[in-house]
Parts: sequence; structure tokens; C-alpha cells
Amino acid sequence: MQPLVVTILGPTGSGKTDLALDIAQLFDGELVGCDSVQLYRHFNVGTAKTPPSERRGIPHHLIDAVDPDRVFTAGEYAREGRAALSEITSRRKLPVVVGGTGFYLRALLEGLFAGPVRDEGLRERLGRIEAQRSGFLHRLLRKLDKPAAARIHPNDSNKLTRAIEVSLLGRKPMSEQFTAGRDPLTGYRILKIGLAPPRALLNQRLDERLARMFESGLIGEIRGILAMGYPTSAKPFESLGYKEGLAVVEGRMTPQEALAAAQLATRQYAKRQMTWFRREKEVTWSEGFGEDSGIKRNALDLIKGALTLSTT
Repeated sequence: MQPLVVTILGPTGSGKTDLALDIAQLFDGELVGCDSVQLYRHFNVGTAKTPPSERRGIPHHLIDAVDPDRVFTAGEYAREGRAALSEITSRRKLPVVVGGTGFYLRALLEGLFAGPVRDEGLRERLGRIEAQRSGFLHRLLRKLDKPAAARIHPNDSNKLTRAIEVSLLGRKPMSEQFTAGRDPLTGYRILKIGLAPPRALLNQRLDERLARMFESGLIGEIRGILAMGYPTSAKPFESLGYKEGLAVVEGRMTPQEALAAAQLATRQYAKRQMTWFRREKEVTWSEGFGEDSGIKRNALDLIKGALTLSTT
């Protein structure tokens, strides 16, 4: 029977990593990160990255994998992630994919269409116009590809820019191109376990976690990364917490303003994550956090059942 791959999905702060570590420890597994910021070296505090000393000796893949000045696309993630799955299963270990970047997970499992390569000149022009006329990107995408515009948040300039780029260079809406030429993952059984904590409890946890990040050295970490020579334009500085922390370093925000902005943006991001993940098919959902004993027991039972099937 085909080897099993376990995926743990859900919003930021839902306890995915804690559950994934328990699963990997019990079932002789290895973690495959599915987080677009945790894969960068040196970005630790603001990503809630598990320190090496707390990884229980469990191998981690696609975490601390690339330098901050490199752009790492979803296509690259799919290739590297599939290579990791092959490597792990070749050793008869259980791959446990964990993280909150839904687009990376979809790229890994469903594949991506062979879209046009990045056009830096076009991107620069689009960014310049957006800076002068806020909302331009979303309005333009609505004209080019209404379904894509409906799925992408008006403030998500990265995804809006890519959708416009693909639509213009591909000479048809991105949503039409996306359905053609994809390369889904084959040769594995996929077990998806989703965490969906109550919104109020999750928001409280996120606010508290952001406060701890700012108190425990996020600003100092940012200063240290800049001192290594990495530019403020490095991709991971666009992420939640780091964007606001960078504003403190540059004198554009006070620490109190940055914390409040990061807390609000993170709560909004968690809501968008749940909207995305709810569209995933064949997910077994649990209404709580990954460290809850009942949820952990149910997840372990699911995996035991799946592994038992593979030996019968």
C-alpha cells in the first residue's frame, strides 16, 4: 500500500507544531515545514519557530532552509517538499507536514500550473501605481480576473501582483490558467487533520503570543538580522510581526503602536487562513487546540487506524 503522509493544518497559534511533534515522536516521523517564513534562517522569535533544543531530536525539513535574501516561490516549495517526502518515506519514516501557509500546502499536494516567470519591470510599475493610488491592484484584477479578485484580500499586494502578472503575461485570466497543466502529488495516501479553535480563544492566545514576542526580543532579532547585512527589502520582513517590528527599528512606529498593529493583523490573518483551509477537501476537523488531550488522542487514533490499514 502507498505510504502515508500526515498533514496538520489550521490557523496560526492553533497548536499545530505541538501536535505534529507528538505525532512524529510516537510514530517515528519527521516534520516537513509548510510555513513561508519559518523556512528562512534567523527569523525565529516572530515565527514562533521551535528552537532546535526543543525539537525532541526529530528531523525537520524546510525549516531554517534558506537565507533571508532569497525569494522562495510556491513552485520551489512544492519541488523541495516532494523531495523531502520521498526521502523520508524511503527510510520508512512517517512524514508530518505542518504549517499555516495554505498556498504552499496546495502546491505540494495538488501541484501548480506552469505560469509565466516573474517580470520585475511589470511588478515595479504595478507597485509604483499602487503606492500612488491605493486599491489599484485589486481594481485592476477585478477587470482581468473576477474569480481571482474575489479570493484575494484587497490588501494582499503580493498575491494581487502575481495574479495580475500571470493574467497579463499569460493573456488569459489566472483562474483559467490555474486549472490546466497541474501536477498533483501521487504515490501517497494523505491524511489531513485540521485544528479550528474557537475564535475568541484563538484571538486571545494570538494577542498574548505577540506580546511575548515583542517582550522576548523580536526588535533585537530584527536589528541583528539587519546587522548581518540583509536588506530591509528581504522577503520575510514583509511578514506579520516583522513588518511592524521593522517600523519600530526605522522610527516609524512606537513599540506599543507596532504591537497593537501586529496583533490586529495577525487576528485578521488567522481568519483568512481558516477561510482558505475550510475549502480543503477531506479534512478531519477538531474544534480546539493541538495540545488539548482529547484532540491529540483523536488525531493519534486516526493515524493508528490509517497505519493499521497499510499493514493489513
